[in-house]
Amino acid sequence: MSDNTNGTGASPEHYAIGISFGNSYSSIAHISGEGKVEVIANEEGDRQIPSILSYVGGEEFHGTQAKSQLVRNSKNTIAYYRDFVGKDYKAIDPTPCHASAHPIESNGQISFSVQEKEDGEQSTLSVAEVSTRHLRRLQNSASDFTGKTVNAAVVAVPSDTSEEQKAALTKAAAAINVEILQFIPEPVAALLAYDSRSFDAASDKTVVVADFGGNRSDVAVIASRGGMYSILATAHDYELGGSQLDQVLVDHFAKEFEKKHKSDPRKNERSLAKMKLESEAVKKTLSQSASATFSVESLADGIDFRSTVNRSRYEILALKTFSRFTRLIEEAIKKADLDVLDIDEVVLSGGTSHTPKIAKNIEAFFPETTQVLAPATSATALNPSELSARGAALQASLIQEFDKEDIDQSTHEMVTVTPHLTAAIGYQVTGQPTSSLSVIIPPDTAVPARRTKVIEGLEGDVLLRISEGEREIKVTQAEAPPKPETNGAKDVEDDDDDSDMDEDDEPEEIREKVWKPKKALAEFVFKGLKKGSKVEVMVDVDGELAVSITARPVGGKGGVRGEVKAPQVTSNGKA
Repeated sequence: MSDNTNGTGASPEHYAIGISFGNSYSSIAHISGEGKVEVIANEEGDRQIPSILSYVGGEEFHGTQAKSQLVRNSKNTIAYYRDFVGKDYKAIDPTPCHASAHPIESNGQISFSVQEKEDGEQSTLSVAEVSTRHLRRLQNSASDFTGKTVNAAVVAVPSDTSEEQKAALTKAAAAINVEILQFIPEPVAALLAYDSRSFDAASDKTVVVADFGGNRSDVAVIASRGGMYSILATAHDYELGGSQLDQVLVDHFAKEFEKKHKSDPRKNERSLAKMKLESEAVKKTLSQSASATFSVESLADGIDFRSTVNRSRYEILALKTFSRFTRLIEEAIKKADLDVLDIDEVVLSGGTSHTPKIAKNIEAFFPETTQVLAPATSATALNPSELSARGAALQASLIQEFDKEDIDQSTHEMVTVTPHLTAAIGYQVTGQPTSSLSVIIPPDTAVPARRTKVIEGLEGDVLLRISEGEREIKVTQAEAPPKPETNGAKDVEDDDDDSDMDEDDEPEEIREKVWKPKKALAEFVFKGLKKGSKVEVMVDVDGELAVSITARPVGGKGGVRGEVKAPQVTSNGKA
């Protein structure tokens, strides 16, 4: 359906966009004519588009307009349905839909009963049909913005999306002639959005990507090795997100209203819906400002209500909820059998990641060497709400020229689930402590892999040993501060105070990551090196899992090459 065809009856060319189809909000992106990623605004100017449809007087409303109908027309407003796609009715939790059209079972499918037409009978819409209608709206917005017919997409989905869910989404998109070229995990898409603007994207690093959405939170630990991504572990909480923070504010303002007017607005469905919408707006304001005003006309019993809350008060009210976000990250790191010291970057994604307190808590949880990429902690951070769509658009631009069959073959598990090194490969040289190792290839690197390291500052006879290594966390006690000198005897009354000071002045533990040699692979001897000499070492682990090591003096003649057996490998990720 593209405007460009070759006139020979061949299939039309793809014009693909990136789609982030969220449970609460969706976003779309494409690559502009200047080659930059651009998040597309819909007709209302929204770049974060509520994943909501509403039917009023025979008209279909979408996005922000549909969301406003949750107050007056909740039974004909369909929301929070993305996670239902491709599932059985018995497997879902309909709790998020309590303030909107409730899911029902119809012909074995999850469906919604709404009045589509004015003065008409109730219509039963399957969740697949609802998804198709939502995707059509996103397609139309993208086509209107770009001036091209969008007929293909890369869709970002949670890391735990099943094959049945992917098949259902593929079918829903096919109904509007949109071909889904690939599903990309949301954490990978978010990391790709950052790495695409980095000059050092191919560096080896371990990254935590935390996607904090409206109704759920997902965390993934990703090994980025030479530009290849492997998901090492994931953790999910389906009852943690922005809606839980909204509820904290709802409860706070409801108690204030009840204290003044002796009635609880949460007991009335319409009043509760008004409070939820206004509380979400207050939460977003508090992410940008030190205080916010909560104002609802005719909240309950015809009474207008207005109140204010500052950020400090909000952070105290939501203290327990904020701590759950950090614990979810901690859980994912433990599942990956890693330590916080192993994490080089933390990427915060999803709308709830705009909350400064969440980012600050996470920054405090990690050592100073770990970079936390979020608006509250980094001036160069991208908009967390747009990361998944940006990454999907980048991927779409890379693969839209390929045939679907080629894409399927290149992303098949036989290709993407590859062996990974379980141990690091590193080196030791003369003068370096025998208990330490300098890493050349880190663990969790997919093979085949090749790394080159130039060792500087060598002189005389040098022994170079290449070994497997393992990471250890070294814990030492910091030196206790010196006790103040005293002249004369102490007062008995001061004993308790001194004991308290002693407890406070206990030396802190210092934790550091060290690499230790585990198994020697090869040794090379260089004799008579001049002062300041350099030696280049290349370690190559090929597809057959054999390890080839080459070492040569930089600027000199010759070199030494050795073949050794491959270190132990395991299949533990996706390339």
